[in-house]
Amino acid sequence: MAVAGADAQAQPLYNARSFRPTEVSFAMAHSLHASSSAPHRSNRPDLATDAIRTAREDLAACFRMAARNGFEEGICNHFSAVVPGHDDLFLVNPYGYAFRELTASKLLICDFHGNVLDGEGVPEATAFYIHAEMHKRLPRAKVAFHTHMPYATALSMTEGEPLIWAGQTALKFYGRTAVDRDYNGLALDNREGARIASAVGDADIVFMKHHGVMVLAPTIAEAWDDLYYLERAAEVQVLAMSTGRKVLPVDPAVAAETYRQMREGDTESARLHLAAIRRQLDAEEPQYRH
Repeated sequence: MAVAGADAQAQPLYNARSFRPTEVSFAMAHSLHASSSAPHRSNRPDLATDAIRTAREDLAACFRMAARNGFEEGICNHFSAVVPGHDDLFLVNPYGYAFRELTASKLLICDFHGNVLDGEGVPEATAFYIHAEMHKRLPRAKVAFHTHMPYATALSMTEGEPLIWAGQTALKFYGRTAVDRDYNGLALDNREGARIASAVGDADIVFMKHHGVMVLAPTIAEAWDDLYYLERAAEVQVLAMSTGRKVLPVDPAVAAETYRQMREGDTESARLHLAAIRRQLDAEEPQYRH
């Protein structure tokens, strides 16, 4: 059985477990409950390719390093990535685990209808409803990282535009941000995910008012790079604002040119950044690959 609001005509063609949201819960994070009428089909896709294994390890590395940097909030935040070779499936973290506990094999593979094809457990409810809609409605968003990381989230709570474009690091995001201004509580059905997706437009970075941020990217490496530098940019802006002195933005023409310069090498820089964090983890927390 598909989750509420999913397209009833689109049926999966492989063995899967289907889930529905909890009906009553007072926790910040909500699980999805198993349905008794999960479909049973035979032509299961190959989910053990080298490309999928690499994506699992890359995503697990991002979870571990995000935990080291204090980007997560309990068990409430989530990263997802479209499965290589399967545009209708995505990797996501299972409900109930902190980022620092996650490994490549613990990650789930889900479809857009609430079915878990691979992995033990279920996704957190808001993870499913937000991320499934992002990937389904925005095909360019192969990767979606959502966090309540403190400095960027603090800026989502303030009056006016979140970034002032006063620091060099912030200029990496010049012209790439959107603000979802219509906070409406927890995303416990697909309508909320659809609404957030519609607010994105052409942006890569979405400040979700009163909530947190989401980074959208074509690769896991680029998502990690943007997430990391977004929080660094937000941190120095909050520090500058805390002095009580006026924060001076960069001239728009200079900001635009600096952005252009930064973006010229961004893809390669992001690849090297992810490789660097994997080397650190290989030396210090190699279990992330398991």
